[in-house]
Amino acid sequence: MSALEAIAVVAAGFGAGTINALIGSGTLITFPVLLAVGYPPVVANVSNNIGLVPGAVSSAWAYRAELEGSGPRLKRFSPATASGAVAGAILLLTLPASAFKAIVPVLIAVSLVLVVFQPRITARVMARRDSHRPHGGPFLVAGIFATGVYGGYFGAGQGILLFGLLASSLGGRLTHINAIRAVLAGIANLVAAIVFLFIADVAWEAAGLVALGATVGGYAGAGVGRRLPDRSLRAIVVGVGVAAIAQLVL
Repeated sequence: MSALEAIAVVAAGFGAGTINALIGSGTLITFPVLLAVGYPPVVANVSNNIGLVPGAVSSAWAYRAELEGSGPRLKRFSPATASGAVAGAILLLTLPASAFKAIVPVLIAVSLVLVVFQPRITARVMARRDSHRPHGGPFLVAGIFATGVYGGYFGAGQGILLFGLLASSLGGRLTHINAIRAVLAGIANLVAAIVFLFIADVAWEAAGLVALGATVGGYAGAGVGRRLPDRSLRAIVVGVGVAAIAQLVL
């Protein structure tokens, strides 16, 4: 890898870390860059996943104030995310990408609908929700497991899917929901990375360069995200989601 290519990978890592802290889909920045510098698709995906883990950690740390009081929810959702990520990582190494890629744009589109109509959906859910399930029912946990599978497999758009699920099912400000989303996506990243360490080929130079940029970008992105009003955050979610669909389809 040339010096210019290394700089491009670090810059892509920074952009991915920033976007992942805001809402996710940072893989849509780093993955094409790694392909462009010559890595095979699966190696690029695996190395990218590992490289983005430090960015997830730094953004979660930056969101720590918004995460206050979220312990019960994280304890409920984390096992579903982690187990889904294990399944997704194994699928990546055993199934053709075409099978899963076909449904990704549909999943992201559905999540955008959830985000756009989140205020109305949340109001109805809150009015009907069982008081004994303040942290979401079994369907939410099943949905989080499914996003974990996707996160372990590829991950671009996982944050949008998670955000749509959480925002439409839970109460509270979107900045708090987004902080939970960041932690869950980070858990999926980390668990998949651990699986890849044992059963996949990793391009460590690429992973290290992505990690360098993503660590700084993750912290910077969280600093921006925690100050955004709900309407602005929702607009960013929709914008990134539409861009993600366009890049996956075209």
